[in-house]
Amino acid sequence: MDDVDAVQAQIARNMLKSGDWVTAHLNGVAYLEKAPLIYWIMAVSFKLFGVSDWAARLPLALANIALCWATARFAQWGFGRETGILAGLVPATCVGMFLFTRILIPDAMLTLALTAAMWAFLRLTEEGEPRPWLWTCILYGSLACGILLKGLIALVFPVGAAIFYLACLGSGKVVAPLRRLRLVPGIIGLLLIAAPWHIFATLQNPPHFAWTFASRAGQYHGFFWFYFFNEHILRFLNLRYPRDYNTVPRLWFWLLHAVWLFPWSASLYGVVRLGYSSFTRQSRIRRFLAIWTLLILLFFTFSTTQEYYSLPIYPALSILIANALVRRSQYSVVSRACLVALFSCALLACTALLIKTTGMSAPGDISSALTQNPDLYTLSMGHMGDLTLRAFAYLRMPLIVASVSMLIGAVGMLTVRSFPGTTAVLCLTMLLFLQGARHALIAFDPYLGSKPLADALLKAPPGVLVEADAYYAFSSVFFYTNKRALLWRGRVDNLEYGSNAPNAPQVFISDAGLRDLWFSRPEVYLLASRSDLGTLRSIFGRTPRIFAECGEHYLLVNRPPPATQDLDDREQDAYPAMGHPAVRR
Repeated sequence: MDDVDAVQAQIARNMLKSGDWVTAHLNGVAYLEKAPLIYWIMAVSFKLFGVSDWAARLPLALANIALCWATARFAQWGFGRETGILAGLVPATCVGMFLFTRILIPDAMLTLALTAAMWAFLRLTEEGEPRPWLWTCILYGSLACGILLKGLIALVFPVGAAIFYLACLGSGKVVAPLRRLRLVPGIIGLLLIAAPWHIFATLQNPPHFAWTFASRAGQYHGFFWFYFFNEHILRFLNLRYPRDYNTVPRLWFWLLHAVWLFPWSASLYGVVRLGYSSFTRQSRIRRFLAIWTLLILLFFTFSTTQEYYSLPIYPALSILIANALVRRSQYSVVSRACLVALFSCALLACTALLIKTTGMSAPGDISSALTQNPDLYTLSMGHMGDLTLRAFAYLRMPLIVASVSMLIGAVGMLTVRSFPGTTAVLCLTMLLFLQGARHALIAFDPYLGSKPLADALLKAPPGVLVEADAYYAFSSVFFYTNKRALLWRGRVDNLEYGSNAPNAPQVFISDAGLRDLWFSRPEVYLLASRSDLGTLRSIFGRTPRIFAECGEHYLLVNRPPPATQDLDDREQDAYPAMGHPAVRR
């Protein structure tokens, strides 16, 4: 998809091609925002399997499987085999884990690293651990990997949870667990893994040190300031520039976990009733899991927040939910009633949408039936606000699959009484529902991605490529073609800081530069959205010709082959009706 999805993959491809594994680059511009481990892993996948979209996604898919396995093993160690199996099923079949792992972001890998670190910490603090050095290596190795995935936040959560947990044990019981953590050799090992990249990145992107807390346009203070000050401190304080992100309202950030953990969130109230004293081993583990969860939620309550930022609490909540259910060996009447009501309401909603859209035509792709809400796009789920009633005419198959899954869930929760049977019903319901969601994503592909434009560009005669607005808007084109472009009005958002570096490439052009290029070169291709057409018309004196289109994205050309469609001023209003992603020549 366009945006961050293809950007992450393209950065990994650039690293593999250039041999520069220290500084990430986009379109030749230094991209200093993120830690590099996810890029390194994808680059290795490209090296082994060739550059492709599935090779980019393979490491994340394997990490998701490993996360469910690690959650299950953690729970089995703490509470037994039955709890372990159920705890592994919760993240594997909940809504949030599916939604937030469709995009190439490192948060699932970070969650895996944090889960391994938290488990290792607990094992080391327990007396009689048979393999202390193995779990010492896992603890500090996982922390180092987390830092290389997401920055210092990977250190804040485990260290914070450990401090609160040890404080709850009492002053007389802290010395022995601290000694078993082997802090000195562990910290040395962590630094040997995590520090070299930070040092090399600082040296490669001077000035080496700057200490200002002012973040504004046009400045460049090197890697160290941008990564540690701007991306860590100022982002937490919501003072980072550029502010190309948004934050979920705090109340919704908490309440939406009932959606992200569905259907298992119906049993969350049972978690509150568990014992959290320190008198037994299991109660101490539950206390640690509760501290783990609350610390992360409270941290992001006072920071900028995206929907998926709380992904690291899923393993802890999954184990607590599983433990609460297994202790009762049944789903409570309240949980069953909630699930039956929710499944029934969802079934009625899907059925009503199917009836309402009966007879509605679905020409072209779904983009012609959606609205535009650009203010919401800085949120992970922002495009959900673009849905209209007519858009569901393009989603009939996903609606049918979702309806069947909700019917199975409602009937199953009413008729199946055994604990294993009820668990199986919920898993089957979600497996079907998530397949419907996957088909819905396929229907959205022409709206969220631009691969047809990349295919057309690869078949076109050679020429100069220009892209309108931020690089992210057409990032999938750059991935599938592996081309660079001149960026018209593109000195914004994630490339703005790197564009101010002394050695930054001159890839940004103004309105006048675009006009001069358009009328002076034999073949110029321009990637633009429908919202850009009015501005382009004023720059060129006419509406440019379409070479290919995909949803509301266009590949425009200055001197196309004779058969290419030429839109004059009278035909400008026809643009919205052209929804089919076929290549026009």
